[in-house]
Amino acid sequence: MEQHEVNIQALATTANEMVANGKGLLAIDESTGTCNKRFAQWGIPENPETRRQYRELIVDTLGLGESISGAILYDETIRQRKDDGSPFAKALADVGIIPGIKVDTGAKPMPAFSGEKITEGLDGLRERLAEYAQMGARFAKWRAVLVIGEGLPSQGCIEANAHAGAVCGTVPGSRSGPGRRAGSAHGRGAHIGNMRRSDRATTAYRVSRTLLAASETRRNDPETQHGAARIELSRAGECR
Repeated sequence: MEQHEVNIQALATTANEMVANGKGLLAIDESTGTCNKRFAQWGIPENPETRRQYRELIVDTLGLGESISGAILYDETIRQRKDDGSPFAKALADVGIIPGIKVDTGAKPMPAFSGEKITEGLDGLRERLAEYAQMGARFAKWRAVLVIGEGLPSQGCIEANAHAGAVCGTVPGSRSGPGRRAGSAHGRGAHIGNMRRSDRATTAYRVSRTLLAASETRRNDPETQHGAARIELSRAGECR
């Protein structure tokens, strides 16, 4: 079996750039449905062109690179271009912002777990990562949405989402340039990419434990006991 090693230097470079002092991440990864709902409130036409124009206003914001280190895009967004024909991902990179991509396909109702959700999107992920890498994406986002309430989240929901996140984190990425891989971590920018089977198993375990620990902490926090809270857990795994 062909084996690929993670480019640790590329991983470290991206991670350091994403957590640069005084900068943060910009999430412009709202889905088509979410964007259309917002447009409908203001009577804005709900079509690809108006969504493109809206996103170009964000991408072209003067001085954006001075405060933003990375931008999370959506499948439609990463394929769109500015009026001058340049891809949004390139426009962001040109001002020092690392392009990223949301790779999950949404949180859906979890069968047999009333009121809870499971994140979907593993099907075809390998091919999508390869394509996004070619488009310039250097990191990826995968969400775990947990509802906090009486008896929630359930252990089954936590473990199911932890497993999905760990599997996502170990799906081999694809080169998008010299020493660069499409990763599967949001927040720290860790690129797990292609690695040996044993390393992927170890990383999957570590990521799962990180998710479980974070979920347990939030569940035991008195401030989050009342009402429903949505948590977007950042998964970060480094192969060492």
